[in-house]
Amino acid sequence: MTAVEESVLQTWKTSQDAEDPDLHYEESEESEEESELSDISSILSDDSVYPCYEPAPVADGREELSFYQCCARNNATLLQEKLEHGVTRKEVTELDINGRNGLMVACFKGFVDIVTVLNKCPYTDINHQDNDGNTALMIAAQAGHIRIVNYLLNYYPMLEIEKRDIRGLTALMKAAVQGRNECVTALLMAGADLTAVDPVRRKTAREWAGLTGRFETMVQIRKILQRPRAEQFSDHYLPEWPALPELVAKALVTKSRGERLLEKICSTFSINFPHDPEEDGVMDHMVRMTTCLASPFVATACQTICPGSPPEVGKLRLSVPEILKEYTPDPDAKSEPGSSSCNGQAVPETRLLVPYQSTTGMMSFLPLWLLRRNSVFPGGHIPKIKLIKSCSPPACRKEMPPRSKKNRHRLELPQWKYKELKEKKKAAEAEEKKTTKCKGKKS
Repeated sequence: MTAVEESVLQTWKTSQDAEDPDLHYEESEESEEESELSDISSILSDDSVYPCYEPAPVADGREELSFYQCCARNNATLLQEKLEHGVTRKEVTELDINGRNGLMVACFKGFVDIVTVLNKCPYTDINHQDNDGNTALMIAAQAGHIRIVNYLLNYYPMLEIEKRDIRGLTALMKAAVQGRNECVTALLMAGADLTAVDPVRRKTAREWAGLTGRFETMVQIRKILQRPRAEQFSDHYLPEWPALPELVAKALVTKSRGERLLEKICSTFSINFPHDPEEDGVMDHMVRMTTCLASPFVATACQTICPGSPPEVGKLRLSVPEILKEYTPDPDAKSEPGSSSCNGQAVPETRLLVPYQSTTGMMSFLPLWLLRRNSVFPGGHIPKIKLIKSCSPPACRKEMPPRSKKNRHRLELPQWKYKELKEKKKAAEAEEKKTTKCKGKKS
């Protein structure tokens, strides 16, 4: 018997055991507390948030992967080969059951190589929204993949940074809710609007961070606003420390004997605790010097595209292909009637949730029943609905045992199949013991 036949036989035995509830009955028993804990753990697990609909890969490798499957399985080599041989728009715009394309799945899972390769695909829609209104930038920012967020901001042209989902949240708000400080910094320096509010709760990204307890994110936003412009990335920046002459002059001043003795005593008996770097201090100056454009390391290793326009909070930046004028927009991008999906269903258009607005003015004094009548039925006449019994006989239902008067108004717990089998097994064992005792007494 070959290994393939043995595996098929083992699979058939497993399926037969699963179909027969009487087999391996004792192994499937568990207490109610354990079942509740397993349900809670499954709800909080990652697969309940974003289930995987991809089938398991074939062992012999003969399965032909589609464009979307290459992205979902992080197969950058095969994806590059497909792009070199040429792909169609239908292959690139293939969606899963959640309305997400290959780029969005790669942004969720953190596949940097896939995101880098898809930048060369001509039919990639960077602003595509899934069934919940999420874009690739929202997914990457919410997941905290800072490398992918920076790559999307810098190398994907026509990226709409202020796109909103169906709840009215932007990528900056989602990153602030999850406490992704690096992603928040990248989005702010790319020109994300910090004053934008959602239409439901009317809160900004900073207020959402405070509402969800992300205080480190609030501190990060406050530090960015204190220094909103990255001056060291400009060609006009001089790597000099303004406080250096004053500190040198203070150190060279001659001190009296009493001052030197007092300084010695204070330094001996004082306890130094570690603290954060001082604003405009030594560490801050060293970071600026090593990252500025005048630094020899940066000048030899990097090629600056726009040295006269450094990143700044609130200023939208163009991507590298747009700055170099290497991007040619796709003329058929908007003419496509809709993106195809792998389950054959059309993707619904993204809609925004409209918040509830209370009545104001003279309308607030009207009774509620009058408002409902005028808003729902302008004519003032409520249609009558006539209920009739169905002519078809009711479906056969299992007769339930009569309830007691005490529990007649309470809902009954569902009867699980394994519990019913357990009760039947116990009743059969009790009946068998009873007959055995009767036979023993007769003998």
